[in-house]
Amino acid sequence: MGVVKPQSMLLQALAVLLLVVPMGPLVYRLAYRPLADATVLILLIVSVALHLAMVGLGLYFFGAEGSRTAAFSEARWDVGGLMISGQSVVIVGATAVLVVAMFFFFERTIIGKALRATAINRVGARLMGIPTALSGDLSFALAALIGAVSGLLIAPVTTIYYDTGFLIGLKGFVAAIVGGLHSYPLALLGALLVGQLESFSSFWASAFKEVIVFTLIIPVLWWRSLHTHHVEDEE
Repeated sequence: MGVVKPQSMLLQALAVLLLVVPMGPLVYRLAYRPLADATVLILLIVSVALHLAMVGLGLYFFGAEGSRTAAFSEARWDVGGLMISGQSVVIVGATAVLVVAMFFFFERTIIGKALRATAINRVGARLMGIPTALSGDLSFALAALIGAVSGLLIAPVTTIYYDTGFLIGLKGFVAAIVGGLHSYPLALLGALLVGQLESFSSFWASAFKEVIVFTLIIPVLWWRSLHTHHVEDEE
């Protein structure tokens, strides 16, 4: 019996979201909820192991060959000699909507504020009546949603491999460090800076563009280590 494939792009996107988003809470319940009281080092080790396992599963199920999807829009416009594709407009528009939605979610909604409180102090959030286990489920579901939407947006413009998300995640981490983990707008500016740096580097040093992007984190961490008050980690 053959697998029924939806023909509409919107139906395909919806099918991807319905498949990927529930995997976020599932990963949290299997790998992280049992280690809720573990140290940061243990959580880091578990994260690396989980990444390696998921990359291996991706290679097994999807193979090493990359793939692309059809664009959401085939339109093209010539603006002052600059060719702008419809897919690029879709990416920028969807990203802007997602950024604004995330900002209002964390700043204006009770659930968003509860997630922020849990991230800052899990014990204090629990004492205030916030279900921290549910916060973990929601956080991972939100992360899976953002990852799925990002994949849907970039798959038509770049070849996606089984391990593509790892490099993108590292660049996102660099952007968050450059902008600051404590500020959503600054993290957004950091992401724009990293993106511009990588784009310009591909023109005059394409072979070293990844090195240039990841080297950016060194002076930032050095500067922050000198100007940030240090506190001891709680066991």
